[in-house]
Amino acid sequence: MDTDRDLLPEGLEDRLPASAACAARLTRSVLDVLDTHGYDRVQPPSIEFEKSMASRMAGVQPRRMFRFVDPASLRTLALRSDITVQVGRMAATGLAGAARPLRLCYQGHVLTIKGDGLNPARERLQIGAELIGSDSVAAAGEIVAVAIAALQAAGATGISVDFTLPDLVDTLAAKAIPLAADKIEAVRRELDAKDAGALVAAGGEAYLPLLTAIGPFDSAIERLAAIDAGGALSSRIAALREIAARVGPMARLTLDPSERHGFEYQSWFGFTLYAEGLSGAIGRGGTYAILGAAGAPSEPAIGFSLYPDELIDTLTDTGAARDTLFLPLGHDAAAAGKLREAGWRTVAALCADCDAKALGCTHQLDGTDAVAL
Repeated sequence: MDTDRDLLPEGLEDRLPASAACAARLTRSVLDVLDTHGYDRVQPPSIEFEKSMASRMAGVQPRRMFRFVDPASLRTLALRSDITVQVGRMAATGLAGAARPLRLCYQGHVLTIKGDGLNPARERLQIGAELIGSDSVAAAGEIVAVAIAALQAAGATGISVDFTLPDLVDTLAAKAIPLAADKIEAVRRELDAKDAGALVAAGGEAYLPLLTAIGPFDSAIERLAAIDAGGALSSRIAALREIAARVGPMARLTLDPSERHGFEYQSWFGFTLYAEGLSGAIGRGGTYAILGAAGAPSEPAIGFSLYPDELIDTLTDTGAARDTLFLPLGHDAAAAGKLREAGWRTVAALCADCDAKALGCTHQLDGTDAVAL
């Protein structure tokens, strides 16, 4: 016998009815919030030429993508690992003439060759929004506020936002705390790892004070401002304060200015989203640049991506069963149709022996009325 014909590959899983219904409701709720804030939905394909996805933004990692040769063009194709880069392509091509700032949103599944850290999942639901044509403080404030509102609509509670400055080391190394070019990457890495000893060994002893500017936003931003005596970060610190003033009433705010993991293509501002009861980040976002064609200037943008699979699992476990109306044989079809129009979910009997409760029904149609079982 073929004992493994029904196995799924590692990191992939089915969503059964209750979970799939929860995922659909959550996705609809988030997209509705994005629509009310003026973000138009787009739907890129799940497969593109590898070159297109790998070259649209700095920091994209093609080695994480599933790749194969297209028998029609004989060029390498890739399954998307991030929808953001596809939206960037759409903005730079088909929507190049659209008015800026351009607000777009999306939802779909992304796949990677291997999972991240302790999470073995290789396929994830990604829902997000991109504001293209501006990476200003006002744009950043809007994106963070919309991300929080979307999570709240999805059913997340206890939301917290962790701010970071992805280009922190580059900004300081240029003048305020000079670093040799061959040491910048190592200093970035050890700051991200919060390893003081390795940071000193990498030649970044002067960067040690940055490890103290971590924690609740109000106190951490004051420590960062005290470190930045030369003023190299003054504009960024002012921007963080302005963003925090806008979204502070909506969520708990923290600061980790040296955080780098997950911000490979972000520029001056990044943020990570967390929610109560979830083990890891539920989303992240920040500013970035969409690379233009050869000789064309890059375009600034800011956006966020949510990865709500764990939230869906949590809400599925705690979600109440939906009221469902059983329609016996010979029922009044017109009455059933009116009840569906009123919002009822119905299940019709196909035989005399159909068991309403076994089919998950909570009510039964009696004439024109719904009667609780």
